[in-house]
Amino acid sequence: MNKITVEEILKAVSGRLITGRDDVTVSGVKHDSRECSAGDMFVAVCGENHDGHQYIPTVLEAGASAVMVSHEGAWKDKAEELGVPAIMVDDTVYAMGELAKYYLGTLDIKKVAVTGSVGKTSVRDMTYYVLSEKYNCGRNMKNYNNEIGLPLSIFQFDDSTEAAVLEMGMSDFGEIDRLAEIVKPDIGIITNIGVSHIENLGSREGIFKAKMELAGHIAENGTLIFAESDMLTKVSTAGIYSQISVGYSENDDYIISDVDDRGIGGIEFTLEHGSDSSRIDLPVPGAHNAVNSSLAIAAGEVLGVTVGEAVKGLGKTELTGRRLRFIRGERLDVIDDTYNASPDSMKSALKVLEQSGFRAGAGAHRIAVLGDMFELGSESMRQHREVGEFAGKLGIDLLIAVGSDAKYICEGASGGSVSTVFFSSKDELLEKICDLTGYGDIVLVKGSRGMKMEQAVEKLLEYQEL
Repeated sequence: MNKITVEEILKAVSGRLITGRDDVTVSGVKHDSRECSAGDMFVAVCGENHDGHQYIPTVLEAGASAVMVSHEGAWKDKAEELGVPAIMVDDTVYAMGELAKYYLGTLDIKKVAVTGSVGKTSVRDMTYYVLSEKYNCGRNMKNYNNEIGLPLSIFQFDDSTEAAVLEMGMSDFGEIDRLAEIVKPDIGIITNIGVSHIENLGSREGIFKAKMELAGHIAENGTLIFAESDMLTKVSTAGIYSQISVGYSENDDYIISDVDDRGIGGIEFTLEHGSDSSRIDLPVPGAHNAVNSSLAIAAGEVLGVTVGEAVKGLGKTELTGRRLRFIRGERLDVIDDTYNASPDSMKSALKVLEQSGFRAGAGAHRIAVLGDMFELGSESMRQHREVGEFAGKLGIDLLIAVGSDAKYICEGASGGSVSTVFFSSKDELLEKICDLTGYGDIVLVKGSRGMKMEQAVEKLLEYQEL
């Protein structure tokens, strides 16, 4: 982060100085007291369970240069004693966003914003690697894609940053609008419109409306890139900006064809744009990543990255988190896709499992271990059952489901060729999972983040002595 003065911060957030001087400089912004050190401004966030104000004495002792607060307390005497500026605002989270908006505006930087129901983190990562072939590029830290995480990520950039790819998540209306207001992207990318968060948004139409809040902050000379679908079309996404569609139709601007799915070994596909045609070899598993990587290529071309350069960048892609992570063991192989789950991502992961080959000489099985998918509201039963129906039609030998709604996955699969086992609790699963697997098996583990399905991965790894 470039240094900024307390005076600048006060103007950016419409704050009031209650201790210290306004000529003090800040070289970092933190909301976690454990990470705060000399030069940082600590933002005291009031959460459901903790009030960040209680940690102000700790950060003052650590040498914090300033604090941003929403109410006074016993800490004020210490701040006055040390001469540390305290900036009073009505809402520290909102103010942090306002500061991020101001700070980003001081940088000469090309900004790409990514949202969508599924695949936004993968597209963010792929776009980052594509742009890194030409620019010093930044992106969100970890999975920081909300009203706290996005500003904190922005504060990591400085004058050396030439481009940034910023993922935007949401669970309700207005959230993307706020994040896009902070960023004001040159390029917006919408990956798809699925059913994630339908519990809050009511319908896919509601999800479309929430995701399209991004478009309202793209400038006239900007570009909206989207994966063509029943809901994302040139007509439905029209605005003052340019549009680029990616998909399998001859009417798309970037046309995907001849996808060769090698399972965990990655994919290969043909991508046409105008008169140009390229064969793309992507080391990332999953046929759905043909679309994801093409969105990244399209964004790169808008910013002057050639397809050849983009392909080179994609070859370096390492996806954030536990996404289709392949672990080769002495006795079995594991596909760890426990980062999160939705109906679409469940189906994509199951296809990867089906297409993945066994080690030589192994008389083994393909096994899917699937946990509950959350935030589906009244759609939960139907969506879980549809995942099961999908699995039942694939070349999978055993489907293990766990959780209150996962029983519908088994019900959906009952008419297919796959055997099913259901556990109502994860403890039951962890007790039995190793008995259900054998030498040479390839095991997919997936579920919503709240299910903590990574524990099943850890159990398999521990038992199999991987």
